[in-house]
Amino acid sequence: MRDKISQLFCLQKTACKNNNSTDNRGHNVPTKATSNGTMCANGSLGTEGPEATETDASGTGRMRKPLERNGSTQNHVVHLERRLGLFSGVALIVGTMIGSGIFVSPSGLLVRTGSVGVSFIIWLACGLLSLLGALAYAELGTMNTSSGAEWAYFMDAYGPAPAFLFSWYAVEAFVTECDPPRGVVKMVALVAIVMILFVNCYSVNLGMAVQNIFTAAKLVAVVIVICGGAYKLMQGNTQHLSNAFNGPMPNVGAIATAFYTGLWAYDGWNNLNYVTEEIKNPSKNLPRSIIIGIPLVTLCYALINISYLAAMSPQEMIESEAVAVTFGNRILGALAWLMPLSVTISTFGSANGTLFAAGRLCFAASREGHLLDILSYVHVRRLTPAPGLIFHSLIASAMVLHGTIDSLIDFFSFTAWIFYGGAMLALIVMRYTKPNYPRPYKVPIIIPVVVLVISIYLVAAPIFETPRIEYLYALLFIFAGLIFYVPFVKLGMTPRFMNKVTLFFQLLLEVVPTSSMAMFE
Repeated sequence: MRDKISQLFCLQKTACKNNNSTDNRGHNVPTKATSNGTMCANGSLGTEGPEATETDASGTGRMRKPLERNGSTQNHVVHLERRLGLFSGVALIVGTMIGSGIFVSPSGLLVRTGSVGVSFIIWLACGLLSLLGALAYAELGTMNTSSGAEWAYFMDAYGPAPAFLFSWYAVEAFVTECDPPRGVVKMVALVAIVMILFVNCYSVNLGMAVQNIFTAAKLVAVVIVICGGAYKLMQGNTQHLSNAFNGPMPNVGAIATAFYTGLWAYDGWNNLNYVTEEIKNPSKNLPRSIIIGIPLVTLCYALINISYLAAMSPQEMIESEAVAVTFGNRILGALAWLMPLSVTISTFGSANGTLFAAGRLCFAASREGHLLDILSYVHVRRLTPAPGLIFHSLIASAMVLHGTIDSLIDFFSFTAWIFYGGAMLALIVMRYTKPNYPRPYKVPIIIPVVVLVISIYLVAAPIFETPRIEYLYALLFIFAGLIFYVPFVKLGMTPRFMNKVTLFFQLLLEVVPTSSMAMFE
């Protein structure tokens, strides 16, 4: 196997030397344009010349350095291929967002708001906030079409240290301490993770085919719920909707934590930005997928909640462990088994989309030297970022073993919105620091400003209203990443044994980097 991979490295090195006169020593190397507009080694998008290099608008005629991070190109022997079209982009957004949240969050929102009307408004507000945030991300994603989402944008706007802290946040789940769920549930979840990992490591096309199929299946389930609710409404069951605002108004802190619950159901609105390196024509398909996908999810959630209230009282929704299952027992009769099946399909499809996107974060960050080099390698034949996928599967397994759903929702939402706000600030900063860079899609500046203000509220309000040690722990953990950043990234210190570890996993997993390497020179 070593000889086989060595030969591949030699082929890769030869292919790159044909187009690059620089000495490609190490993982992060400069690039040089070839006559056909492509780049060799890291740092470009291949043949998409207009998006890779642009003339400085200042009139000097100089070429601007592209925003893209160290990406894989078509003239590499091994590279990520652009295989995701508009339909797959929409399926990734919709299929990831519609997961367990719509089956868990309705009751959580009612508990935290105490009002049907307020909870419904928050459902719609969460959808609007997700859309505004995603539109801002669309501008960032079309400016920099490298994978990695927030990590890449932090690199562009702030530099390596904040970007590293975001990639460090990716391993935060390993140290979450909470009461574990039931053992059988854990085992089923772990089996599902292994299945999803196998699918995504085997083939990118297979992973997206699974995503497309499961997204279509869950939309059928959504239609069943909506039709059942419409049937109950036609029977005159509107009593739970007529007095929607009778409950007391929640306080400021309760509204923020209610948003956490609602936004958990909308989580995934930014997942497409993690895979922009594999999207066909990202300047058009990225914003189009967002504009189609997120309003579709918001409409589904609004109609599903109305359907629930047409069949159940708010108290019954609060007491139900799985609102959709109770709804099915109430409406579908002999076909009530469709709802548990729908929950399973929806959760599996959402997990598949999440892993598909999350594995690209480690892949992108490790190419810059922020994580272990092995995480940036791809399989020699299947062209899948297998090490990054395996790493995130281990994180997911840790979350399953050591976290309850309620604790994970609050913990994740608090830390996530710190970085979402940081991404909004990055867009605003780059409007001034990089005004001449091409922006195929551009949002009104008011959108990132509004999302930034809301993100500050979502982070600050729970701290002031109900201080908890977990919030301090989350902040301390994030900044603790600097302890590792300074010696291993800033100063470039690497333990001697890491080369052997990298080579071992490289041979074991049959993976290679997407740029030329000097290992066998």
